[in-house]
Amino acid sequence: MPGKQPNLFAFSDVNALAPALRSHIVTSQNAGLLRHDVFKVAVSGGSLPKTLAQALLAEPRSEEDVIKFDKWEIFFADERAVPLDHEDSNYALIKKELLDKIPASLGQPKVYPINVEYLNDTQELADQYEKQLVESFAKGDSVRLPIFDLLLLGSGPDGHTCSLFPGHPLLRETDAWVAPIEDSPKPPPKRITLTLPVVTHAVRIVFVATGAGKKEIMKEIFGAGNGLPCALVNEAAGDRVSWFTDNAAVEGVQFPRRGFL
Repeated sequence: MPGKQPNLFAFSDVNALAPALRSHIVTSQNAGLLRHDVFKVAVSGGSLPKTLAQALLAEPRSEEDVIKFDKWEIFFADERAVPLDHEDSNYALIKKELLDKIPASLGQPKVYPINVEYLNDTQELADQYEKQLVESFAKGDSVRLPIFDLLLLGSGPDGHTCSLFPGHPLLRETDAWVAPIEDSPKPPPKRITLTLPVVTHAVRIVFVATGAGKKEIMKEIFGAGNGLPCALVNEAAGDRVSWFTDNAAVEGVQFPRRGFL
């Protein structure tokens, strides 16, 4: 793997993982606030929102350990072309697991869901979401790519992340920030997703992968790579990538673990 390698942190279980994940997010948040007084985050769905809620809604352990939700801008790393209250919606999942549970005293993040007027036209749905990114990240300036302070992602059992799937032509997209996909191998088939260049240009990228069901694909991601989307992110972003896993997910993975300070 060229350049610096990703950070692999393994914990006994999710209960041990969550405080470390929180600490990493707080560090990313504070760095973002120093840069531009806002924290721009993109999140994905799956099992991630539940773990995020466990990490972010915990009681602070010190005066520095503070989540400043009123400074957050939350985007979606990918989203399904379904209504916002649909069971397949990543927005609905994040809302249920995290947003609805944030105490008023912590403030509320600004959230950017998809525009449901365009559910029947995934290209337009993607274009409209990209416009929201342009408004937030460009503000009249010309920028080649949006640079998120943090991406919070999962890894599928096939090595996909966001809605970037192994072997899919979308992995070669270099111009669009947000792209449609109509043939997702995992239902529902119609979605939009951040493209690989946007993902790999984030300041920090976090993957959360837990459970024994992930161990075979994790061996591949951290071994041969084989062009799997998660491996492509590792290769392109190097030590800006941090994996938060439990021991079950990395059993047999031949890659150095790092201790979490």
